[in-house]
Amino acid sequence: MRVAVLGAGIVGISTAWFLRQAGHEVVVVDRGSGPARETSFANGGQISVSQSEPWAHPTTPWQVLKWLPRDDAPLLFRPRFDPQQWRWIAGFLGQCRSSRHAANLKAMVALGRYSQQTFAQLRQALAPSYAHRQQGILALLFDRQGVRHAEHACRLLAAEGIRRELISVSEAVAREPALASIAPRMLAASWCESDESGDVHRFSSQLADACVAAGVTFCYQTRINALEPVGERIARVSVTGADGAYRSLDADAFVLALGSHSPLLLQSLGLRLPIYPLKGYSATVPVWDAQLAPQVSITDESHKLVFSRLDDELRIAGTAELSGYSSHLNPVRCAALLRRARELFGDACDWQAARFWSGLRPATPGNVPLIGRLKFDNLWLNTGHGTLGWTEGPGSGRALAELMSGQTPALAFPFLRA
Repeated sequence: MRVAVLGAGIVGISTAWFLRQAGHEVVVVDRGSGPARETSFANGGQISVSQSEPWAHPTTPWQVLKWLPRDDAPLLFRPRFDPQQWRWIAGFLGQCRSSRHAANLKAMVALGRYSQQTFAQLRQALAPSYAHRQQGILALLFDRQGVRHAEHACRLLAAEGIRRELISVSEAVAREPALASIAPRMLAASWCESDESGDVHRFSSQLADACVAAGVTFCYQTRINALEPVGERIARVSVTGADGAYRSLDADAFVLALGSHSPLLLQSLGLRLPIYPLKGYSATVPVWDAQLAPQVSITDESHKLVFSRLDDELRIAGTAELSGYSSHLNPVRCAALLRRARELFGDACDWQAARFWSGLRPATPGNVPLIGRLKFDNLWLNTGHGTLGWTEGPGSGRALAELMSGQTPALAFPFLRA
């Protein structure tokens, strides 16, 4: 069948690849000038199944209240006169129960593991070059509360087959010597050897090239206006091309992979998606001293920041703003990224040459993405991956392509059913 994939980030491109491999005719539509130009452009670089822990946790609401006065807080909440924001917050609070946290973690780990297997398949088939490192992820712990939380997370992950272990400071320094200068401030660390890192934009761009070589059509600089239903099916999508011309695109099936903008397209159909944008920040800086900069990907649990080495650069990313659809860079939050990086790694990088970026992560209240069919017979969703689009994207694309081809994906996940 002919499938229109709306969105050319890591999720949309992965979906297009696996649909084409299954024999479908595929066209991808995106408003950007090329693949992975928005949320999939400059994230933290971690492919982190061991970090598949939902933000919605029984302790989170109290932590957010403490952070409210701080403009540089890891999670910044700015209330707006926006019913979508308040519906999302109500849903988030409902997901903070222990039972929901455990169920959501289980689903996220299952998808993350499936995606990790999919990465391995793609590397073998395509041999992409994207600053890939299979050196695990170290999570740094600086206080007793963080250690207790990590111990609990390790137990939950172990039950799902993920080995994330608590290690001593000396073991952490042995794995990453760049931590030696801050070792006296640390209490412990957690370590997951199976985690990875790499450049999401480079990977997505090369996968898009492979899609083109396999016969997928990409329509960039094309604005998606509306889905047009006829009865129980979507008949077409109206778009505006780079030339300013308005036209209709017909297909047998449609995949919505527009990240945070997915709910906006469905509003005209009377459908509400429980997705709200969480704005994240990153800074990419040239490495000056390779001995001082980390080789292993690192998570700073106290500040909710990640650090990934991408060839001769260091990517610093994190924070979340619950403040609408603005991608404006807050200078205070940009400065906070570099300040913490310098505290940890001193003169490792040329901090004055930092390139800043922000992206709108499509978050569901429980952090579990929406994958499957929605109401209309031929409308499929692959969206809502939050901070784990890079970790879950290839597996999500593969799983949805299997569903659309009448197969059953080999993972326990709450797929949507029309």
